[in-house]
Amino acid sequence: MSQQDTLKNKTIAFLVTDGFEQVEFTEPWKAIKQAGAQVHLVSLEKGKVQGVHHDEKGDQFDVDKVVGEVSAEQYDGLVLPGGVFNPDALRMNDEAVDFVRDFFKQHKPVAAICHGPWVLIEAGVVEGRRMTSWPSLKTDLKNAGAHWVDEECVCDEGLVTSRRPDDLPAFCAKAVEEFAEGKHADQTV
Repeated sequence: MSQQDTLKNKTIAFLVTDGFEQVEFTEPWKAIKQAGAQVHLVSLEKGKVQGVHHDEKGDQFDVDKVVGEVSAEQYDGLVLPGGVFNPDALRMNDEAVDFVRDFFKQHKPVAAICHGPWVLIEAGVVEGRRMTSWPSLKTDLKNAGAHWVDEECVCDEGLVTSRRPDDLPAFCAKAVEEFAEGKHADQTV
């Protein structure tokens, strides 16, 4: 099987709203598409979402699906890019939180980078997990029961986490590997 067929017949959701760190969306999107997957940008509303480069506006991207109109059953995996505003808004939206939690109920792989794990905390799926994140989330994750480590990329039973844009090569490679592997019996809430 060639690298471009690694994720053939797989569909991966990217859940974002305005204020996502653009490179944490575009690099995994490119890697997962190149591996053969179909990708959907899922958001809170139809239209476009605004990327950022730290605190500067980036590009806008077309939303493929609205979170209230899709379910985890339709996807083989989920990517949660970071940025500060994006996961903070997502964790305040019940449909988005339920969507994320359902990937764990269905034992499907999830990849979250930077501030993305904030949504995982809200979904109640980090307890007992070995994880990493942007350093400012360390206490939040520990308080939610995760075992936080300062490593470029951590994988715990299908949950892939990374700290920052510099970690994207390792994050993208591990996400593709986990999405190819598929369901994990221990990937649950």
